[in-house]
Amino acid sequence: MALTTKPTAPVAQSTVLEEAAGGFVNLAKAVRKRWALVAATVILASGVALAYAKTQTRIYQAVSMVEIDPHAAQPLGNKSDGVLDIGAGWWFDTREYYETQYKIVTSDRVLATATRDLGLANDYEFFGRTSPPPTPPTVEQTAAVLRSRVSAEPIKYSRLLLIKVDDPNPRRAKQICDAVAAAYISQNLENAQSATADAVTWLNGQMDHVKQDLEHDEDALHDFKLRNDLPSTSINELSNMLRVEMQELDTSLTHTRTKQAELQARYAELSKVPPDNPDQLPASELLASQFLGSLRSRYQEAVKERAALIASGKGENHPQVKSVSETIAETRSALLDEVRNIQGALERDLAIVGREEAGEAALFDATRKRAVELNMKEIEYHRLDRGRQENEKLYELLLDRTKEADLARMMRANNIRVVDPAKEPHSPIRPRVGLSVGIGLFFGLVFGIAFAWTREQLDASLKTPDDVENKLAVTFLGLLPELGEEEEKPRYGRRRRSRRSKPKTPPVGHDELVVHTRPLSGMAEAARSIRTNLMFMNPDRPYRKLLVTSAAPSEGKTTVACTIAVAFAQGGQRVCLVDCDLRRPRLHRIFDRAGDVGLTNVVIGEATVDDVAKPTEVENLWSVPAGPTPPNPADMLHSKRFHDFLNELAERFDRVIIDSPPVIAVTDSAIISTICDGVVFVVRAFKTSRHLSAQGLRSLRDVDAPLVGAVLNAVDLNRHEYTYYYHYYYYKREGYRTPTTPAQSDDGEQDRPAPH
Repeated sequence: MALTTKPTAPVAQSTVLEEAAGGFVNLAKAVRKRWALVAATVILASGVALAYAKTQTRIYQAVSMVEIDPHAAQPLGNKSDGVLDIGAGWWFDTREYYETQYKIVTSDRVLATATRDLGLANDYEFFGRTSPPPTPPTVEQTAAVLRSRVSAEPIKYSRLLLIKVDDPNPRRAKQICDAVAAAYISQNLENAQSATADAVTWLNGQMDHVKQDLEHDEDALHDFKLRNDLPSTSINELSNMLRVEMQELDTSLTHTRTKQAELQARYAELSKVPPDNPDQLPASELLASQFLGSLRSRYQEAVKERAALIASGKGENHPQVKSVSETIAETRSALLDEVRNIQGALERDLAIVGREEAGEAALFDATRKRAVELNMKEIEYHRLDRGRQENEKLYELLLDRTKEADLARMMRANNIRVVDPAKEPHSPIRPRVGLSVGIGLFFGLVFGIAFAWTREQLDASLKTPDDVENKLAVTFLGLLPELGEEEEKPRYGRRRRSRRSKPKTPPVGHDELVVHTRPLSGMAEAARSIRTNLMFMNPDRPYRKLLVTSAAPSEGKTTVACTIAVAFAQGGQRVCLVDCDLRRPRLHRIFDRAGDVGLTNVVIGEATVDDVAKPTEVENLWSVPAGPTPPNPADMLHSKRFHDFLNELAERFDRVIIDSPPVIAVTDSAIISTICDGVVFVVRAFKTSRHLSAQGLRSLRDVDAPLVGAVLNAVDLNRHEYTYYYHYYYYKREGYRTPTTPAQSDDGEQDRPAPH
């Protein structure tokens, strides 16, 4: 099954939370460490805020509530297009109207009116003076001062406005607030009255002009009727009459033309009757004339009778046949004569109908021509009449608006009114001592924490094991408490060092061997912890040759080397402690070997290992002093004899602990580190800076030194940084003793049992 990456986001989020928590913890530690600075900053800021508040002049505020209605009262009717519609109906227009009114409240005109009404220019106390000025201020100058004390604050989701006035005198604040509200309302009414008066004047002028135009249009329309001989009735009625007349003429003409076509069709059909057989007559003609039908019947009977006689065998000369043939001839002649008579009648009817059609067509054309002419006149007439109607409507509208404006000017309608007048304030709004002190406390706390955090960040010294591992990226081997610290035990069993007491420094040669002289002390426990870490870090290939160095002088590397050496010796191993600090050696003083031969004598061939490696007061511990100071220590430590000397010591002893000079000051330690199995880097707590230690470690890494880890030396476990580590380093500070049995301390005094 393929692995998915879904947990990435929760892991990243957890990392962010851990970093945030770590930052908060670091901030809390910085504040606890420098609580005095934070408290001083808070007290100082609060005192400054309190002093500032007490020195400020008391300011009182009077408030007046005013209602602003964008649509004024309309007693003459709800006409949104009238002169009384002060505001506007749309939301954006209303919003602009309100914003404009808020600015008008603090305008020069309103404030100047209030200034003149109250005579503020002559009130020197208004300007904060105790005596009248040599030159009285002008109204404009007083209004400018008043503007800084007046504010207009609208109430959200309402048409209410709060006019606020600040002044050192509560009574004067109330008077000014009422005066500003009255001036604002008066100015709004004056503006409305002025606008109405201007509207009336403009309406009167427009009404006279429109009246003249209306009279001119009426005269032009009358002249047009006279000029075109139009009746007094409406031209639309005349147009309708012509339209009806044209419709009647068109109907009559159509009827006449239809009748003419019918007559022509009858005449054409009768012309088709053959003379030899008049029997083929149109049925319509037979139906129209009974005489013609009777003649046709007689003719057909005679023809049938003749045919019957011939069929009976009688010939053409038979008297009956001849008689019937004569009858046929007479009848045929009568039919043809009747047909000719009908055709003659049709010709006369066609002539009459033709004349009727021509007359009706002429009448129709004349009427249509009159209609076209009337249509052209109608266009002109309507144009003149439309102008007259527009001017008439405009004149009526102007007349109505003029009357309404006159009435509105007399009614003095106002859309602004005072809801609540100002009241004399009893308590000042400024200065607010409690708020000022609270703000001072807040900013004092913020700046105090910022100062504490800044000082903590500027403090680059290494203090805790976390600093060693996180800031130096090196393994932490352990810590050594500060030597000679005097502790006192409080009621609840936790030791703390007195603020007034200072650590007592034991005699030289005693503090480096405290693990030996006080095996149950916290120092001894810490040394054994370091020994355990060194033994189990690389159990298959133990560190036989172990170099102890530091970045700078006075970090306690000699003390750490002695402590580690004594701890290994107490563990039953044969240990040799070598002083390779050929510039400032110290081991000869610790083990009282001043003047003995040492390392330099072996390197130059004047002595052997047996001559320089002597046992000490510590069981299983031998020491090799530095010997005489050479002119070229680095060259001597780089020699083959020095390498052979260390190798011989490694063959004779289980551990060779080498004390060396600082790695930054000289290159001796870097040279020695290349031939050692491991390097222990010493950092002095609360003194060595991170940058200096990093530079020393960089020097060792540049030569590929086998860096084992770092030891934090001279740790004051009573510092607040170690509050969190108290339970972890309890025995490193107190030592391991039976709490219920009095034990003889290392200095001869009995330790009192810790309370339960």
